[in-house]
Amino acid sequence: MPKFAANLSMLFTEVPFMERFEQARMAGFRGVEYLFPYAWPAEELRRALTTNGLTQVLFNLPPGNWDAGERGIACLPDRVEEFREGVVRAIHYARVLDCRQVNCLAGIRPADLSEEQAWQTLVANVRWAAEQLEPEGITLCLEAINSRVDMPGFFLDTSARVIGLIEEVDADNVRLQYDLYHMQIMEGDLVRTLECLMPWIGHVQFADNPGRHEPGTGEINFSNVFNALDAMGYCGWLSAEYRPASTTTESLGWFRDHP
Repeated sequence: MPKFAANLSMLFTEVPFMERFEQARMAGFRGVEYLFPYAWPAEELRRALTTNGLTQVLFNLPPGNWDAGERGIACLPDRVEEFREGVVRAIHYARVLDCRQVNCLAGIRPADLSEEQAWQTLVANVRWAAEQLEPEGITLCLEAINSRVDMPGFFLDTSARVIGLIEEVDADNVRLQYDLYHMQIMEGDLVRTLECLMPWIGHVQFADNPGRHEPGTGEINFSNVFNALDAMGYCGWLSAEYRPASTTTESLGWFRDHP
């Protein structure tokens, strides 16, 4: 049976962030994730999780200057020290929140940075991060994000590139974060692709396409995909990371159909 989590950066935005934990619980979710925890004290987030009986499923490593358009710094040679500081900071939050997975955003490669240099920087950073996370029992996820619509120039934009990185890093605690929305745009053939990639998948996120709204608003047959993941034996979380077409409550018909 699928285990669904709510991404609080996108869902329940009708209320302030710290109130979204209660909203997620009342809607029936048992897990939550969000892009970044760093704007709030870790202990405050822990209280919200505990009060509402929620599991912290995942959050991202610090991404650089998100508001200025940065989407991760792991591939940038001049930001290695900042990346490492971010890993240390993420470990602190993961300990307090009892979070077993964090996601690494590779970033957007600048035009004046060679593909090879960006790749070698990314490999070294991911390897170092995995080494720091392993004694903590934390898995490092790597996400492919579409470069056609949402993040032009994002360095890891296909599942094949992420698998190549995982194989080169060769660490037991590095996994693919597979986002159905992004990979429908870049690759399609979702069920067959999931079957092939299942040994590497650590986390699954979803939204419909086009529009990045809730299931049922676009072209993806989510009943088939969710049932296929069940049949494959996937026992991780499925995180709803979509922008509701109207209100969050009105968008949850898919959730009521898949308790």
